[in-house]
Amino acid sequence: MKICAGQTVLLTGATGGLGTFITHALAEQGVKLALMAYPGAELAELQAAVERKGAKVISFPYDVRNAAQRRDILDQVHRQFGEIDILINNAGIEFTSAYHDLTEENIRDIIAVNLEGPMILTRLVLPEMLRRGRGHIVNMASLAGKAGPAFQEPYAATKAGLIAFTSSLRGTYRPDGVSASVIVPGFVEAGIYAKLKARSGMAAPALLGTSSPETVARAVLRAIEQDLPEVIVNSVPVRPLLAFTALFPAAGEWLGGKVGANDFFRRVVQAQKQQ
Repeated sequence: MKICAGQTVLLTGATGGLGTFITHALAEQGVKLALMAYPGAELAELQAAVERKGAKVISFPYDVRNAAQRRDILDQVHRQFGEIDILINNAGIEFTSAYHDLTEENIRDIIAVNLEGPMILTRLVLPEMLRRGRGHIVNMASLAGKAGPAFQEPYAATKAGLIAFTSSLRGTYRPDGVSASVIVPGFVEAGIYAKLKARSGMAAPALLGTSSPETVARAVLRAIEQDLPEVIVNSVPVRPLLAFTALFPAAGEWLGGKVGANDFFRRVVQAQKQQ
């Protein structure tokens, strides 16, 4: 789907990490931006920054867990900008912890923000996209959804869910002109990894490396314009390892352990306990 000036984009998780870079990349395309973030402390600053580029922007300090706010933002976007052409489900949270130490509220929050919110918002925008016969949905997953690292059980499960959700969406709706893509970043120098690094002083495993947030933002635009089913963003190629693990799970688990992701998150948890 060609990204054109005047199209309307709804982006969740617009502040605090990758969302800021995606917002700026989209603003340069001349689209109308509806930004959603919670609690939204940096929304006004972000809106002002992209408005200086000439973009039309509205912003909402809304929580994707809140059913009333999910519906209200659609009403507001329709009233001010018209129907939505592109939905980018970028909001996400995680708790790096031993699973048994998480509270039930922690687990429900991760599921609600990372999986339930994107699924419900997608359901809400699909009718208008289908009516026009065009539209694109982008879901922001993670390599955690492919590899399932230690101390990331709810996060990995929700990101794996987004990958499968996207595949199903494509199978159902592409014949009708509406499509979906999933972005699968590894460690990115923004957002969740940046917070973990700052909190613990731990760097990403050298064998996996890190990617820039600008690279991820460009991947989002490329996925939409080329209608790509999945884009993995990582400084080191990981598809061979993923393919090997799919063919030989036990050997792949052993090899994956040698890459260092499990040790990274284990050290993060240990550092958190010492603080």
